[in-house]
Amino acid sequence: MTFWATSRAWDGGAELACRFEHAARKAPPPPTPVADTKIFGHSSAMSRIFVPSSGPSTWQQFLAKPDRQWVTGYSARTVAHSWEAQASWPSEVAMIIEQGVGPTELLLAIPEHKTPLPGGQRESQSDVFALGRHRDGLIACTIEAKVNEAFGPTVADQMKDASAGKLTRLDFLCRSLGIADCPDDIHYQLMHRTVSALMEADRFATKHAAMIVHSFSPERRWFEAFERFVFVLGGTAVVGAPINFETPSGHHLMLGWACGDQKHLAA
Repeated sequence: MTFWATSRAWDGGAELACRFEHAARKAPPPPTPVADTKIFGHSSAMSRIFVPSSGPSTWQQFLAKPDRQWVTGYSARTVAHSWEAQASWPSEVAMIIEQGVGPTELLLAIPEHKTPLPGGQRESQSDVFALGRHRDGLIACTIEAKVNEAFGPTVADQMKDASAGKLTRLDFLCRSLGIADCPDDIHYQLMHRTVSALMEADRFATKHAAMIVHSFSPERRWFEAFERFVFVLGGTAVVGAPINFETPSGHHLMLGWACGDQKHLAA
Protein backbone atom coordinates (compact mmCIF):
# COMPACT_ATOMS: atom_id res chain seq x y z
CA MET A 1 0.00 0.00 0.00
CA THR A 2 1.28 3.45 -0.89
CA PHE A 3 0.63 6.27 1.52
CA TRP A 4 0.52 9.74 0.12
CA ALA A 5 2.12 12.83 1.55
CA THR A 6 -0.08 15.78 0.76
CA SER A 7 0.76 19.31 -0.27
CA ARG A 8 -0.19 22.07 2.13
CA ALA A 9 -3.37 22.86 0.22
CA TRP A 10 -5.96 20.99 -1.80
CA ASP A 11 -8.23 21.86 -4.70
CA GLY A 12 -11.50 20.33 -3.65
CA GLY A 13 -13.04 20.78 -7.11
CA ALA A 14 -10.77 18.30 -8.78
CA GLU A 15 -11.04 14.56 -8.71
CA LEU A 16 -7.91 13.11 -7.18
CA ALA A 17 -5.77 11.06 -9.54
CA CYS A 18 -3.39 8.93 -7.51
CA ARG A 19 -2.53 5.61 -9.04
CA PHE A 20 -6.09 5.01 -10.10
CA GLU A 21 -8.57 6.82 -12.33
CA HIS A 22 -11.24 7.04 -11.34
CA ALA A 23 -26.55 27.51 17.23
CA ALA A 24 -29.66 28.69 17.69
CA ARG A 25 -27.55 31.68 16.90
CA LYS A 26 -28.12 34.75 14.78
CA ALA A 27 -26.32 34.14 11.56
CA PRO A 28 -26.22 35.22 7.93
CA PRO A 29 -28.64 33.56 5.48
CA PRO A 30 -28.16 29.77 5.75
CA PRO A 31 -25.87 28.06 3.26
CA THR A 32 -27.06 25.07 1.32
CA PRO A 33 -26.58 21.51 2.67
CA VAL A 34 -23.41 19.52 2.02
CA ALA A 35 -24.52 17.82 -1.16
CA ASP A 36 -25.38 21.13 -2.88
CA THR A 37 -22.50 23.28 -1.66
CA LYS A 38 -20.03 24.40 -4.33
CA ILE A 39 -16.95 25.70 -2.57
CA PHE A 40 -14.21 23.70 -4.22
CA GLY A 41 -11.57 25.27 -6.40
CA HIS A 42 -11.81 28.52 -4.50
CA SER A 43 -8.06 29.18 -4.52
CA SER A 44 -5.63 28.97 -7.39
CA ALA A 45 -2.92 28.11 -4.85
CA MET A 46 -4.54 24.77 -4.05
CA SER A 47 -2.50 21.83 -5.35
CA ARG A 48 -3.74 18.63 -6.94
CA ILE A 49 -0.38 16.89 -6.80
CA PHE A 50 0.45 14.18 -4.26
CA VAL A 51 3.69 12.25 -3.81
CA PRO A 52 4.37 8.85 -2.19
CA SER A 53 5.48 8.69 1.42
CA SER A 54 8.93 7.29 2.17
CA GLY A 55 8.02 6.54 5.79
CA PRO A 56 6.67 8.20 8.94
CA SER A 57 9.15 11.08 8.85
CA THR A 58 7.63 12.24 5.56
CA TRP A 59 4.53 13.29 7.46
CA GLN A 60 6.29 15.88 9.62
CA GLN A 61 6.61 18.54 6.91
CA PHE A 62 2.85 18.85 6.53
CA LEU A 63 2.12 19.70 10.14
CA ALA A 64 1.04 23.24 11.01
CA LYS A 65 3.99 23.46 13.45
CA PRO A 66 6.44 20.70 12.40
CA ASP A 67 9.08 21.36 15.07
CA ARG A 68 6.63 21.54 17.96
CA GLN A 69 4.19 18.81 16.96
CA TRP A 70 6.61 16.07 15.84
CA VAL A 71 7.33 14.73 19.32
CA THR A 72 7.58 11.14 20.58
CA GLY A 73 4.42 10.25 22.47
CA TYR A 74 2.29 12.90 20.78
CA SER A 75 -0.48 12.20 18.31
CA ALA A 76 1.09 13.45 15.06
CA ARG A 77 4.17 11.24 15.27
CA THR A 78 2.30 8.32 16.84
CA VAL A 79 -0.40 8.12 14.17
CA ALA A 80 2.20 8.33 11.40
CA HIS A 81 4.04 5.30 12.76
CA SER A 82 0.77 3.46 13.27
CA TRP A 83 -0.46 3.93 9.71
CA GLU A 84 2.93 3.21 8.14
CA ALA A 85 3.39 -0.02 10.11
CA GLN A 86 1.29 -2.18 7.79
CA ALA A 87 0.12 -2.29 4.18
CA SER A 88 -3.52 -1.55 4.96
CA TRP A 89 -5.67 0.01 7.68
CA PRO A 90 -4.47 -0.19 11.26
CA SER A 91 -6.37 -3.22 12.58
CA GLU A 92 -8.34 -1.24 15.17
CA VAL A 93 -9.59 1.17 12.49
CA ALA A 94 -10.36 -1.67 10.09
CA MET A 95 -12.42 -3.40 12.79
CA ILE A 96 -14.78 -0.43 13.06
CA ILE A 97 -15.12 0.14 9.33
CA GLU A 98 -15.68 -3.52 8.52
CA GLN A 99 -18.37 -3.85 11.17
CA GLY A 100 -20.13 -1.03 9.36
CA VAL A 101 -19.71 -1.81 5.66
CA GLY A 102 -17.93 -5.17 5.49
CA PRO A 103 -14.41 -5.94 4.21
CA THR A 104 -12.85 -2.71 2.96
CA GLU A 105 -9.68 -2.26 0.93
CA LEU A 106 -7.59 0.80 1.71
CA LEU A 107 -7.03 2.57 -1.61
CA LEU A 108 -5.08 5.56 -0.35
CA ALA A 109 -4.26 7.50 2.80
CA ILE A 110 -3.26 11.17 2.82
CA PRO A 111 -1.66 12.67 5.94
CA GLU A 112 -2.61 16.16 7.12
CA HIS A 113 -5.30 16.50 4.47
CA LYS A 114 -7.17 19.81 4.21
CA THR A 115 -10.85 20.08 3.36
CA PRO A 116 -12.25 23.56 2.60
CA LEU A 117 -15.52 24.48 4.29
CA PRO A 118 -17.81 27.50 3.90
CA GLY A 119 -17.13 30.48 6.15
CA GLY A 120 -13.73 31.70 7.29
CA GLN A 121 -10.37 31.15 5.65
CA ARG A 122 -9.04 27.98 7.33
CA GLU A 123 -9.66 24.49 6.07
CA SER A 124 -10.39 21.52 8.31
CA GLN A 125 -7.11 19.59 8.52
CA SER A 126 -7.54 15.87 9.20
CA ASP A 127 -4.62 13.87 10.58
CA VAL A 128 -5.36 11.31 7.88
CA PHE A 129 -7.85 11.18 5.04
CA ALA A 130 -8.42 7.62 3.82
CA LEU A 131 -10.41 6.29 0.90
CA GLY A 132 -11.61 2.69 1.03
CA ARG A 133 -13.46 0.36 -1.31
CA HIS A 134 -16.09 -2.05 0.01
CA ARG A 135 -18.71 -4.25 -1.64
CA ASP A 136 -21.11 -1.36 -2.23
CA GLY A 137 -18.58 1.20 -3.43
CA LEU A 138 -16.29 3.72 -1.74
CA ILE A 139 -16.08 5.14 1.77
CA ALA A 140 -14.42 8.46 2.63
CA CYS A 141 -12.85 8.55 6.10
CA THR A 142 -11.38 11.38 8.14
CA ILE A 143 -9.14 10.35 11.02
CA GLU A 144 -8.60 12.45 14.15
CA ALA A 145 -5.59 11.18 16.11
CA LYS A 146 -5.32 11.74 19.85
CA VAL A 147 -3.08 10.88 22.77
CA ASN A 148 -3.65 13.38 25.56
CA GLU A 149 -4.65 16.34 23.40
CA ALA A 150 -8.14 17.77 23.81
CA PHE A 151 -10.59 18.30 20.96
CA GLY A 152 -9.95 22.02 21.04
CA PRO A 153 -12.51 24.67 21.99
CA THR A 154 -16.16 24.02 22.63
CA VAL A 155 -18.74 25.72 20.46
CA ALA A 156 -19.19 28.31 23.21
CA ASP A 157 -15.48 29.19 23.20
CA GLN A 158 -15.20 29.10 19.41
CA MET A 159 -18.12 31.47 18.97
CA LYS A 160 -17.03 34.18 21.39
CA ASP A 161 -17.05 37.46 19.45
CA ALA A 162 -17.68 35.37 16.33
CA SER A 163 -17.22 36.92 12.91
CA ALA A 164 -19.81 36.55 10.17
CA GLY A 165 -17.61 33.86 8.63
CA LYS A 166 -17.56 31.81 11.83
CA LEU A 167 -21.33 32.08 12.15
CA THR A 168 -21.74 30.98 8.54
CA ARG A 169 -19.52 27.97 9.12
CA LEU A 170 -21.26 26.94 12.33
CA ASP A 171 -24.63 27.17 10.62
CA PHE A 172 -23.34 25.03 7.75
CA LEU A 173 -21.94 22.41 10.14
CA CYS A 174 -25.19 22.22 12.09
CA ARG A 175 -27.29 21.87 8.95
CA SER A 176 -24.99 19.22 7.53
CA LEU A 177 -25.22 17.18 10.75
CA GLY A 178 -28.92 17.75 11.36
CA ILE A 179 -28.39 19.70 14.58
CA ALA A 180 -31.33 22.06 15.03
CA ASP A 181 -30.13 23.77 18.21
CA CYS A 182 -26.38 23.51 18.70
CA PRO A 183 -25.34 22.93 22.33
CA ASP A 184 -22.54 25.16 23.59
CA ASP A 185 -20.66 22.30 25.25
CA ILE A 186 -19.84 20.10 22.26
CA HIS A 187 -16.38 20.38 20.73
CA TYR A 188 -16.17 22.33 17.50
CA GLN A 189 -13.37 20.15 16.11
CA LEU A 190 -15.56 17.07 16.15
CA MET A 191 -18.18 18.92 14.13
CA HIS A 192 -15.93 20.17 11.33
CA ARG A 193 -13.90 16.97 11.15
CA THR A 194 -17.10 14.97 10.70
CA VAL A 195 -18.50 17.32 8.07
CA SER A 196 -15.15 17.08 6.27
CA ALA A 197 -15.82 13.36 5.81
CA LEU A 198 -19.19 14.21 4.24
CA MET A 199 -17.56 16.73 1.91
CA GLU A 200 -14.92 14.21 0.87
CA ALA A 201 -17.62 11.62 0.25
CA ASP A 202 -19.24 14.03 -2.20
CA ARG A 203 -15.87 14.61 -3.86
CA PHE A 204 -15.56 10.89 -4.57
CA ALA A 205 -19.23 10.47 -5.49
CA THR A 206 -20.14 8.17 -2.61
CA LYS A 207 -22.78 8.35 0.11
CA HIS A 208 -20.56 6.49 2.64
CA ALA A 209 -18.51 8.60 5.05
CA ALA A 210 -16.76 7.99 8.37
CA MET A 211 -15.02 10.05 11.04
CA ILE A 212 -12.92 7.95 13.38
CA VAL A 213 -11.04 9.12 16.46
CA HIS A 214 -7.80 7.11 16.52
CA SER A 215 -6.86 7.35 20.18
CA PHE A 216 -3.56 6.18 21.67
CA SER A 217 -4.42 7.30 25.20
CA PRO A 218 -4.30 4.38 27.67
CA GLU A 219 -6.91 6.21 29.75
CA ARG A 220 -9.09 7.00 26.72
CA ARG A 221 -8.78 10.68 27.53
CA TRP A 222 -11.53 12.88 26.08
CA PHE A 223 -13.80 9.95 25.26
CA GLU A 224 -16.54 11.74 27.19
CA ALA A 225 -16.31 14.64 24.72
CA PHE A 226 -16.74 12.22 21.83
CA GLU A 227 -19.57 10.52 23.70
CA ARG A 228 -21.36 13.85 24.15
CA PHE A 229 -21.02 14.66 20.45
CA VAL A 230 -22.44 11.29 19.45
CA PHE A 231 -25.33 11.80 21.88
CA VAL A 232 -26.19 15.16 20.31
CA LEU A 233 -26.38 13.44 16.93
CA GLY A 234 -28.76 10.87 18.41
CA GLY A 235 -26.45 7.92 19.03
CA THR A 236 -24.65 6.08 21.80
CA ALA A 237 -20.84 5.93 21.71
CA VAL A 238 -19.19 2.52 22.05
CA VAL A 239 -15.44 1.97 21.92
CA GLY A 240 -14.33 -0.12 18.95
CA ALA A 241 -17.71 -0.22 17.21
CA PRO A 242 -19.34 1.89 14.51
CA ILE A 243 -22.12 4.34 15.38
CA ASN A 244 -24.25 4.85 12.29
CA PHE A 245 -26.36 7.82 11.20
CA GLU A 246 -28.27 9.05 8.19
CA THR A 247 -27.54 12.72 7.49
CA PRO A 248 -29.91 15.32 6.03
CA SER A 249 -27.97 15.11 2.75
CA GLY A 250 -28.58 11.35 2.54
CA HIS A 251 -25.10 10.22 3.51
CA HIS A 252 -24.50 7.06 5.50
CA LEU A 253 -22.28 8.45 8.26
CA MET A 254 -20.23 6.28 10.59
CA LEU A 255 -18.49 7.54 13.72
CA GLY A 256 -16.04 5.49 15.75
CA TRP A 257 -13.47 5.49 18.54
CA ALA A 258 -10.48 3.22 17.74
CA CYS A 259 -7.93 2.36 20.43
CA GLY A 260 -4.50 2.45 18.82
CA ASP A 261 -1.58 0.12 19.55
CA GLN A 262 0.41 1.55 22.47
CA LYS A 263 3.75 0.49 21.00
CA HIS A 264 3.61 3.39 18.56
CA LEU A 265 3.78 5.91 21.42
CA ALA A 266 7.48 5.15 21.80
CA ALA A 267 8.30 5.33 18.09
